[in-house]
Amino acid sequence: MTRQKIQIKKIDNTAARQVTFSKRRRGLFKKAHELSTLCDAEIALIVFSATGKLFEYSSTSTGQVIQRRNLQSERIDRSDHLPSLELQLESSTYAMLSKEIAEKTQELRQLRGEELQGLDLEELKHLEKLLQGGLSQVMQTKDELFLKEISTLKRQGAELMEENQQLKQQMENFPDEVQVVVADQQGQTSESTTHLRCYAGHPPKGYNNYDISLRLGLPFPN
Repeated sequence: MTRQKIQIKKIDNTAARQVTFSKRRRGLFKKAHELSTLCDAEIALIVFSATGKLFEYSSTSTGQVIQRRNLQSERIDRSDHLPSLELQLESSTYAMLSKEIAEKTQELRQLRGEELQGLDLEELKHLEKLLQGGLSQVMQTKDELFLKEISTLKRQGAELMEENQQLKQQMENFPDEVQVVVADQQGQTSESTTHLRCYAGHPPKGYNNYDISLRLGLPFPN
């Protein structure tokens, strides 16, 4: 014979309701104890009857479990408010940066001579001072570049002069005479001397060109 399924609704009979409450409460506490033992869970149950009587069960301490629950709720509430706080900070930072960008953009336009109509005398003087300071920096940088280029050119000129001096010394160290011996057609050696005089400096007085002389020696007759 199958058990009849009980309809879940308020029991009108007071005595029956009291009996059902006692049985279900003991069963609920038993299940809570089993869950705490099997799963090492921290459990606390608080039940008030219809007459206001308190029944409670706790695996450790009801007060300790309630305190832990309250701390967890506060932690959750703080984490829920964090995104909104971060969003507010981001919005504030964005507004501040946008304002700063707008001010710098307007200042740059005024430095170019634009949007000057709304400026008073003091603001115009301040703008003039900024322009003078910027012009001074530009001129100083230009002068430094000029001096740097002049120094580079002087160094290159000194290097060229040193190279020219070295070439001049090399020319002065060349031999003054070169002798060449030419063989005749019969394979016999005939003394032929070519005198080549090169002057590294100024040529002697009376000479406009290099002094080149060729002296040929004929073989003795048989």
